[in-house]
Amino acid sequence: MERKAHYDSIMDRSKRITWQDDCYVDLQSTSCSVSSQAGTEDLGWIQKHQDQLQRFITASFLEGMLTHLRNVDVLSSADETKIKEAGRLQDQVNMLTTIVTDKDTQGSDALQGFIESSDSPVAQLIINHDSMGKEHKEVLLRRYEQYRDRDSVSCPKLNIFSRTLLLVDGLSDIQQKEHDLMQVGATRGRKRNHLRQLGLTKLLEPLTRVSLPPRVSLTLGVAGIGKTTWVRHFIRQWSQGAICTDVSFVLPFTFCELNSLEKVSAERLVKMAFPHLIDPSLVLSSSCRTLLILDGLDEFRCTLNFSDAAPCSDPKKEVAIDDLVTNIIRGNLLPDVSVWVTSRPGVASLIPGGLVDRMTEIPGFSPKDIQLFLNHHFSERDFASKIWAHLESHKILMVMCYIPCICWIVADTLMYVMQSETEDSLPRTCTELYAHFCSMKAEVGEPRGREPVKMEQLHGSNRKLLGNLGRLAFYGLLKHKYTFSEQDLRAYGIDLLLTQCSLGAGVLVREESAIYTTYRFTHLSLLEFLAATFYHISSKRAIFDLFSESTMSWPKIGFQNHFRSAFQHSQQAEDGHLDVFVRFLTGLLCPMAQKPLAGLLALGKDDGNQKAWAAGFLQGLLVSGGAVVSLRAVNLAYCLQELQHTELLRSVEEDLQLGSLAGKLTRAHCVVLGYLLHVSPECSEQTNLTGSLNYTTVKCLLPQLLYCSYLRLENNHFKDDVMELLGSLLSAKDCHIQKISLAENAISNKGSKALSRALLVNRTLTSLNLRNNNIGSKGAKFLAEALKMNQVLVSINFQNNAIEEEGAQALAEVLHCNRKLVSLNLCSNQLGDKGAIALAEALTVNHTLLSLQLQSNSISNRGMTALTKALRLNRGLVSLNLRENSIGVEGAKNMAHALHENNSLQDLDLTANLLHDEGVQAIAGAIKFNRGLTSLHLQWNFIKSSATKALAHALLSNATMQLLDLQENAIGNEGVIFLAEALKTNVSLRTLCLQGVSSSTSGAIAMAEALMTNQTLQTLDLRGNTVGMEGAKALANALKSNRSLKSLNLQENSLGMDGAIFIATALKGNHQLTYINLQGNGIGESGAKVISDAIRADAPGCVVDI
Repeated sequence: MERKAHYDSIMDRSKRITWQDDCYVDLQSTSCSVSSQAGTEDLGWIQKHQDQLQRFITASFLEGMLTHLRNVDVLSSADETKIKEAGRLQDQVNMLTTIVTDKDTQGSDALQGFIESSDSPVAQLIINHDSMGKEHKEVLLRRYEQYRDRDSVSCPKLNIFSRTLLLVDGLSDIQQKEHDLMQVGATRGRKRNHLRQLGLTKLLEPLTRVSLPPRVSLTLGVAGIGKTTWVRHFIRQWSQGAICTDVSFVLPFTFCELNSLEKVSAERLVKMAFPHLIDPSLVLSSSCRTLLILDGLDEFRCTLNFSDAAPCSDPKKEVAIDDLVTNIIRGNLLPDVSVWVTSRPGVASLIPGGLVDRMTEIPGFSPKDIQLFLNHHFSERDFASKIWAHLESHKILMVMCYIPCICWIVADTLMYVMQSETEDSLPRTCTELYAHFCSMKAEVGEPRGREPVKMEQLHGSNRKLLGNLGRLAFYGLLKHKYTFSEQDLRAYGIDLLLTQCSLGAGVLVREESAIYTTYRFTHLSLLEFLAATFYHISSKRAIFDLFSESTMSWPKIGFQNHFRSAFQHSQQAEDGHLDVFVRFLTGLLCPMAQKPLAGLLALGKDDGNQKAWAAGFLQGLLVSGGAVVSLRAVNLAYCLQELQHTELLRSVEEDLQLGSLAGKLTRAHCVVLGYLLHVSPECSEQTNLTGSLNYTTVKCLLPQLLYCSYLRLENNHFKDDVMELLGSLLSAKDCHIQKISLAENAISNKGSKALSRALLVNRTLTSLNLRNNNIGSKGAKFLAEALKMNQVLVSINFQNNAIEEEGAQALAEVLHCNRKLVSLNLCSNQLGDKGAIALAEALTVNHTLLSLQLQSNSISNRGMTALTKALRLNRGLVSLNLRENSIGVEGAKNMAHALHENNSLQDLDLTANLLHDEGVQAIAGAIKFNRGLTSLHLQWNFIKSSATKALAHALLSNATMQLLDLQENAIGNEGVIFLAEALKTNVSLRTLCLQGVSSSTSGAIAMAEALMTNQTLQTLDLRGNTVGMEGAKALANALKSNRSLKSLNLQENSLGMDGAIFIATALKGNHQLTYINLQGNGIGESGAKVISDAIRADAPGCVVDI
């Protein structure tokens, strides 16, 4: 059998027949005997249906076959036993076909006869599956191939086959409650950083080896993100056999199609949409894997009710269409069929989370994607760069381009305006943009430069069409209806022929299917814009409330009353579906938005009074409202932007830039600040609210702070009550905060407890800065417990929090189990030796921490001994800061022993300890052999020339050291000369710090000689020495030939005017200097100006401090 398995792996099973247990005859061989060829014909049916037999035979059907074959004497009891003992069901089927084909033709005929005479769905699938599947794929391919050009973009990197879905674990609050564009604006289109990517090919596959494939998959995406495009791409790929080959049938439906149906059964629905599938019961049976696609739940006319829907499990029973969908998703109906639903987020929340096995989200365009799109969309690169520059300066348009459909609209419209008008007239608001879009669609195909009368004739039919489309859009928006039938269009006076004209085809999209024909607007935002144009015009003459289409209402006369009414309805709408409508309604009061629509809509004349009144009305709404700034309130600031009334917006943005918001944050200012968090460039990378907030303003802004990526809240005098608020912020499912700095506040252990609770559930925060608070050891313990569970935070700063040795021990326990933390700052925390020892023990097992900061912690040789023992075992730590402790010679020697074994540590800071020459000499001995250390700080360590000589000798053989800091050590000229000699040979050192080392002219001359040879040193700091004029002269000569030095600091070196002139003159040569400091050298103001001007003239790229 092993030989048989070996041959199976080499030879194609479909091209051979079994001859004996270990022998095969190739069916394509020309040497086959006549009898073998005859046998092939007899056995062809089983070979032909081998795959179907394996895929569709069930245990009960196999039992029936075995009984039949035993009754007709094809199988013996021994054969049957052999089959049943083969193992898995597929192995049993393999064994059956092998045994039957080994017998004479009677066995094959008996098996074929049993299957062909059976009425079982299993038998029908075995016989008909291939032909049905092939025809079905051909039909789908023909049906969806027509959309290929529409679904693709010119840039390969932006096409669906190169993009991935995001795996999400549920809907966030903003997705359930807010308008699509508000979701995009608040988050700036950024995805949450912890989401896993999932390729379309993996959509129906298990996530792990032990999990099951999802039955119900739900894919979310805001309007225009490309949900239908993804579905059509999936269908084309599946039809071509590229993905999900284990799926036998894919049955795609759109909810637009389902809207036309009242009552229908599952089988009849399949038959209506796919008449070529003769027996739908086969396709929907449990015997084969079928995928049912329900695209566009948000366009369904019915509201799904999972609590009251009448249960139905019969696929032949006709039920209401909403009950049918509900029962399919719930699993009462077609429980073995996989279901893929797509929807906008708000409507998707109607499906109970427990019924959804997998939820994915379609990401939009990143700024980089938008730039790629523009570069590939326009053949002229000049257009792309100008449009990109315009988007950069108008962030509200940039954010909207996160949605691919709107990105098309923005790009085409801006190009149209650039071609027909000046760049000064490019739209700055969304209202202006859509006004130009409608103007563009009305003029497409019409020659430019028409006579006014002819243009007026052109606008005549378009004006009527646009007016009727606006009415359709407005009342559709009120009813949450986004797709329309031909009957709907006629009811609103829209001539179907006009939908094929340039304007109609540019605004409406016609969708045809086997069941129904529907129309929808190019994008939801276009529907909202046209709805606003209808309301704007109608409100000037309407005498009743326009929000009541078919019911009587109190008289409402005058534009201002109708304008107030619109905002009242918008503020009361729980789902925010009128937010963008009122933005457009406000924007239409701006003359720049009215200009492109002058010939298309009867806007009438506006003397500016309505705009001024609207600005006052909106500012009044900003002041009123609750204590918390909601996104509904922030939408008022968006409206002010559309109105181009930006005084308050500019004022708050200026204060934000200058950091002068403290004491100015009234409710109106908080609302505007919430808006700026969405669109201001100042807040795109980090939101700096240092010294600006208090408890009241934090509470007011809390919902808007959720969507910041880096939040700086330093020096705000926050106490523990604010930490309760921020804890709730970090615990929210919507939280996008990745970094938060709470430095320089007054947080105690109670506040840290609130933070620790948040860290237990937060999955976005990667960096937490608590520097200079007062959390103490108790607070450190609270946070340590959370860090044992938290698997996201990578950096935490506890500097100056008095956590003491107890806190250090608690954090050491964290390091024993936490493998995510890479940076831990414990400077100035009174840890002592016991704290250092606890941390050292943790470092022996933790190899993921990269940086440990222990500055100013009273660590002596005892603590250092423990740390160095740990370094011998640790292979992860890259940076260790032990500045300003009490480490002496013994500690230095222990560090030297560690450096002999450890080659992973790169940055070691021993500044301001008590190492003396003896300790540094030991470290220098280790540096000769160490191949990991790149940075060594030995400032303030009582080092003299003998230790410097040892370091210089080490540099002759060390090829990794890049920075050596010996500041404030009395190494004298002798020490500098030793280092200078080493520089003539060393090629790795990039930075040498020799501030205040008691060096004079001879040391400078030696260093100058080294610079004539050395071509790798980039930074030389000689501050606070006595280089003098002669030393400056030598350095100046060196600069003429040196090609590597970029920064030279000669501050306070007694150069005098002559020495400074030498240096300035040297810069006329070919050098690489980008910074030079000549301060404090007795040059005087007039001399400083002369030298500064000379340097700037000779070396304009060099920054001079003089």
